[in-house]
Amino acid sequence: MRDPLSKMVQEIEPSGIRRFFDLASNMDDVVSLGVGEPDFDTPWHIREEGIYSLEQGRTYYTANAGLLPLRKSICKYLKKRIDVKYSADEIVVTVGGSEAIDGTFRAMLDPGDEVIIPEPCFVSYLPCVQMAGGKPVRISLEEKDKFKLTPEKLLGGITDKTKMVVLPFPNNPTGAVMSRQELEAIAEVIIEKDLYVLSDEIYSELTYSGDHVSIASLPGMRERTVVINGFSKSFAMTGWRLGYAAGPRKIIEQMIKIHQFLIMSAPTTSQYAAIEALEHGMKDVERMRVAYNQRRQFLMEKFSEMGIPCFEPFGAFYVFPNIQKFGMSSEEFATRLLEEKHVAVVPGTAFGVCGEGFLRISYAYSIEDLKVALDKIQEFIDNL
Repeated sequence: MRDPLSKMVQEIEPSGIRRFFDLASNMDDVVSLGVGEPDFDTPWHIREEGIYSLEQGRTYYTANAGLLPLRKSICKYLKKRIDVKYSADEIVVTVGGSEAIDGTFRAMLDPGDEVIIPEPCFVSYLPCVQMAGGKPVRISLEEKDKFKLTPEKLLGGITDKTKMVVLPFPNNPTGAVMSRQELEAIAEVIIEKDLYVLSDEIYSELTYSGDHVSIASLPGMRERTVVINGFSKSFAMTGWRLGYAAGPRKIIEQMIKIHQFLIMSAPTTSQYAAIEALEHGMKDVERMRVAYNQRRQFLMEKFSEMGIPCFEPFGAFYVFPNIQKFGMSSEEFATRLLEEKHVAVVPGTAFGVCGEGFLRISYAYSIEDLKVALDKIQEFIDNL
């Protein structure tokens, strides 16, 4: 029989996060600091709206682009939060932010187009570029630059085939953010080289040193940027599977066409709940952000006490401590920590080769869980 599988798909590496946590799932009493999922329940008033939509029999398909009232709410939200004005036909509601990322690349890339991906970063960008026929070009960000993309780094990756740049800030896994001034320097390069941007802003509500700035809000950048966002992180709605993309109409129209054939429409119940989240859920977001910030500060203090260097993150809910002093690879450190102390973290290499020597630790967990895990990490390094 001929090989039934796509060679391209076979060559894509499985997620380093999933592969590692398959090991943890077979062990008892594991304290996990690995999954990027809020430990808060979806706020009750949002759940109630989802329940009410079912009670009203709203179990039909919506418009391919999403419910019009939801798209209008997203427009209002984006104008208020990032100061960019969109119309409802410049929004597509997707099954999570991940579908929005995939759809953006499919709509914009021709075979051989290059996409610059700053690493460490979310694991989906590279395979999504490959599956869309593009060529990923990795740029290694450095701790000395606070894991931010610099104009020099960006220019070093640009060729005559470059079409897009991924801006993954606030960043998963490092927690790095970029200021308006830093984004302005990047925008100058983008405009000069006639490039487009996928700006993944899923953690935009989780910043701890001032308001999030979107590159789409800078002069000349709205028409060059597709903004990706969603409800999973900020509203604790991971299982509702709802995200969206906002961008120029001609790009969104093609994304809707792709979405139409692959998905039809995002879950109807989730869309009604999302309207409630945007219209009345910002106090919940603030409450969760305060809790995350307390956990962030706790972890930074504990790592300092342990003598483990850790760049201070100002976004998302991850820290990225440097474990090079222990003379082990990230994979070895994380594996031994899991086997010997039953604490699960993610090797930095799951997010790119330049993540070697680092671990991703999520603080989307209670202070109690963090205390238990950090005590075990202390025991582990004391025994090395």
